[in-house]
Amino acid sequence: MTTAPAALAAPASAPVLAPDPGGAGMLHVRCGPAVTGEGYREVLELLREFSPLVQALPPRAALVQVRGARRYFGADAARIAEVVRLRAVARLGTDVRIGVADTWAVAAMASARVDGPGGILAVPGERVPGFLAPLPVESLYGLGSRQAEALRGFGLHTVGALTQVPPGVLERILGKRAGRLVAERARGIDPRPVTPRELPSSAAVRTGFARQELDGPHARAALLGLVVRLGAQLRGRRQAARSLCLTLQFAGGTRWERSRRLVEPSAHDEDLRTLAYRLMDAAGLQRARLTGMVLRAEDLTAAEGVTRQLSLDPVREARLTVEAAIDRANARFGPGTVRPAALFL
Repeated sequence: MTTAPAALAAPASAPVLAPDPGGAGMLHVRCGPAVTGEGYREVLELLREFSPLVQALPPRAALVQVRGARRYFGADAARIAEVVRLRAVARLGTDVRIGVADTWAVAAMASARVDGPGGILAVPGERVPGFLAPLPVESLYGLGSRQAEALRGFGLHTVGALTQVPPGVLERILGKRAGRLVAERARGIDPRPVTPRELPSSAAVRTGFARQELDGPHARAALLGLVVRLGAQLRGRRQAARSLCLTLQFAGGTRWERSRRLVEPSAHDEDLRTLAYRLMDAAGLQRARLTGMVLRAEDLTAAEGVTRQLSLDPVREARLTVEAAIDRANARFGPGTVRPAALFL
């Protein structure tokens, strides 16, 4: 291997990693749960210094294709990952967990197995079977909790066990498409490429109920919680929504979905809450048995491009001032530290 250019030089105290003989070329990068929306954007910009092929995976992850970067820098993928982590800590004050592998799914599972707030786990091609085999089945990337429960019901408790049964068996348990994907990913097969992508033009938050929810006030309180989370997410990204979409999930698997546009783009809790409550009222729930709900902000735009009109309403202006103070407190002490009193009921 040729000597890495000065741009990739790391401090002498940095750990030396062995080359990845399998030629791994994907990094799956996870930021910590405390990272802000702005901090996440800074990490994405840092990753673009190493490769133009960066795919944002909100709210806190990203995928990077570094095969071309390996040739350009004369360094293996694990070495590039180490320098990415060092720069994130030194320049941004953000530690990251990075999985290095040949495929999206394996890299994501590797980053999920990194202990602590930061670190790197490289899984070159020849090590993939040994890495995947002992993992619990729910660790398989893209597998839902209900699917994992169904597999365990048939005695399939590890990823390695999934490779010991014919793919047709998994298709009968999970359905044709899901079963085929599970069979492939259990063997480390995932042909999906890295698709360069900025932060999406929509953002969603969701919640589920431990039991079927019949109480209207409790359901409305849960919706308020979604509004608070969504508003904080949008303001952290410096984005505003032009419309909201509410999806209600009912017992038996049925769904109700409705979208409405805001009077003007906004990321403020008051505006989002008013429209979200109108959407729920339009559902006419009465005694419907709710199992979950999703609130999605759509048609997003940059917050700096939104013209703010003076409302001349001292109550609203006071609420916006308090909202900004709450955002600062939550950024300092952790998400959800300060929230509406109704959410503590």
